[in-house]
Amino acid sequence: MEIKKATYKTSVVDINKILNDNVPEFVFVGRSNVGKSSLINSLTNSKSLAKASSMPGKTKMINYFDINNSFRFVDLPGYGYAKVGKVHMDIWASLIGKYLENAQSIVTIFVLIDIRHKPTIQDLQMIEFLIYNQLPFMVIATKIDKLPKNKVISHLKMIAKELKIREEIIIPYSSQTGYGKEKLLSYIENKLECLNGK
Repeated sequence: MEIKKATYKTSVVDINKILNDNVPEFVFVGRSNVGKSSLINSLTNSKSLAKASSMPGKTKMINYFDINNSFRFVDLPGYGYAKVGKVHMDIWASLIGKYLENAQSIVTIFVLIDIRHKPTIQDLQMIEFLIYNQLPFMVIATKIDKLPKNKVISHLKMIAKELKIREEIIIPYSSQTGYGKEKLLSYIENKLECLNGK
């Protein structure tokens, strides 16, 4: 698959304004500063489609991007950054949860985990939430370019163990080098073909 067109559509902070117009959605969620914006920009061959910030916790809205005039990427607020304050964290968690519970066109939720670090309790809670609600998900292990190559396999095993999932549903990715991009785009393409009955 090649992404030839990617445009920003809208951002919402009101749960009642969540889009439900039958457009297939691939969702990106993870801790603040895990690399969601960089990954979306990498997939869409853009430097600034999704706004990356040097300040973790800045993305407070659900951001929608139209892709190839046929499906969407949805960038959810980052979670788990203590400096934003508990009140704000609760609001963001509520927005994330309400979207995941109410969006009707979710194809897959991509949970991003920094491959260098042990998943946090918030990461595990997210996975448990998705499993409990029977929502389809994959895990993307980001920033593999920042980890020595001889440690990648052991860190993937560690992530699988901590999150209590199979290694097969983890895709290692680097927004800097493009490693994993082809595999992720192929996954998205296959999912869309299944939706279209091909």
